[in-house]
Amino acid sequence: MKVFIICPVANLTGEEKLAIEHHIAELESRGVKVHWPPRDTPQDDPVGYNICCTNRDAIKNADEVHVFWNSTSRGSTFDFGMAFALGKTIRLINDPAPTPKKSFENVLRHVSGVKQLT
Repeated sequence: MKVFIICPVANLTGEEKLAIEHHIAELESRGVKVHWPPRDTPQDDPVGYNICCTNRDAIKNADEVHVFWNSTSRGSTFDFGMAFALGKTIRLINDPAPTPKKSFENVLRHVSGVKQLT
C-alpha cells in the first residue's frame, strides 16, 4: 500500500507537523509506504515545476491520498486537484469545517465520505 500525503509545506506549523508525523508513524508502523512532500520531495526548486512533477508522479503511483487540509496552502490545492483528476481515493487526516457555500473544504469532505453538516 502506498499513500501520498497532501499538506502545507512552506507554511507548515509545528502543530500541523506533529499531527501529520503521528499519522505517518501509524501508517508506516503497518508497513504502508508514505510519500510526505516535506520529507520526500526535494524542495530546492526555485521555479516549483520539479516539485509539481515529483508530486504528480507520487500521487499517480499512490493507492490513496491522505489530506491534512489548510486552506491557505496553494500547493495543497494544486495537489488535491491532481489527486481528484486521477480519481484517487481521498481520506482526511484532519477535519476541515464545512462552509455554507461551495468550497474545497466541502469537496474534500464529500469525496472522502464525510457527511455534510450544512
